[in-house]
Amino acid sequence: MTDAVEVRPITAAELADWHRALNTGFLQQPSLTDDQIEARRRQFVPGRLLGAFDGSRCVATFRSFDQELTTVGGTAVPADAISNVTVSPTHRRRGLLTRMMSQDLAAAKERGDVVATLIAAEYRIYGRYGFGPATTLTEWTVEVGRTGLDPRWSAPEDGGRIDLIDAEDVRKYGPELHERVRRGTPGAVSRHELWWQLRTGAVRFESDWTEPFHAAYRSPDGEVQGMVAYTADGTWHGKQPEETATVKWLLGATPAAERALWHYLCSIDWVTRVKSGWRSPDDLLPHYLPDPRAARITTQADWLWVRILDVVRALEARTYDAEGALVLEVTDPQGLAGGRFRLDAAGGRASCTPTTDAPELIIGIAELATVWLGDQSVTRLHTLGRVRETRVGAAQEADALLRTSGRPWCPDLF
Repeated sequence: MTDAVEVRPITAAELADWHRALNTGFLQQPSLTDDQIEARRRQFVPGRLLGAFDGSRCVATFRSFDQELTTVGGTAVPADAISNVTVSPTHRRRGLLTRMMSQDLAAAKERGDVVATLIAAEYRIYGRYGFGPATTLTEWTVEVGRTGLDPRWSAPEDGGRIDLIDAEDVRKYGPELHERVRRGTPGAVSRHELWWQLRTGAVRFESDWTEPFHAAYRSPDGEVQGMVAYTADGTWHGKQPEETATVKWLLGATPAAERALWHYLCSIDWVTRVKSGWRSPDDLLPHYLPDPRAARITTQADWLWVRILDVVRALEARTYDAEGALVLEVTDPQGLAGGRFRLDAAGGRASCTPTTDAPELIIGIAELATVWLGDQSVTRLHTLGRVRETRVGAAQEADALLRTSGRPWCPDLF
């Protein structure tokens, strides 16, 4: 029955059928608007949108696109970003995802991508393809009345200013600001022009799209160093407002910019609660408030998943705070990136070379992805039985090499 379903790249003429299958898989309204089809055409790259076809009907979807991922130390590596993965409920458990994933990862390896990336809707799906959770997401809800902020706050204390801006200004200043932030944020990914068009309403996927408010922080010399997009909704009870400001995204190139934008959000008249949106688990948001307990964690979970396609380039791209050498046996059931490698770190950089020396640490390709950006502990994985030492102390030495002082963060859903 599986062989009767053809997996192949779609043509531009098949976009509507492909998009209908996508909506069906995500339990969204199957019918499409003209705006949705036009927006999807802007994402169409021949060969990068896969579909599974049972006869003439598309029953599974898969899309990938070019991306850059920032590693520890600021170097960006080419990535195969994966999105829009669905299988229709009538065609589950037939191996369609495996066929699409295998085809895409092989093509990414051939192109020379260092890693593949995705945001996993469900935890248990992607580990079997060599992906590991590499960053963590945290969301806070701030009770404004408990922050201890001066209710008379009206401007940043450093001489900067907050300006409301429109969508055109966001598209003008946002990309350069994002690049500044991305270069210093391990785990952050590149944003294409279409990202800015979609977030400002110039191009629309959703028929019920709501325009957000936009505000920018300008430093005392007038430079845009921070930007936020947010919506507001709520009601009044007994003549008292209960409005919630929900952050869609917030970028700050400096701590002063971040502090000013969070204080601004907590100072808006009628707003009694601020939802932070997707933030790093060690974000400074709570500590920008006189009472950090006013910021309550409401979500904390895995976020960006990474699949390493080239072990040598991945390990040599990042920086290292410690010095040392370790022989790793990297196991990869898919056969894309496994092998035995000697990692030598010194002076902040490392060389990674294939070797026949006896391994000191045996680690799966998914587990290597989990620790590659410094978010997780090799020792912890060893305790869980997911990493094996052949020399006592190797896991602890790997931790010293791979862990970082700050945690990686991916601000984006894709």
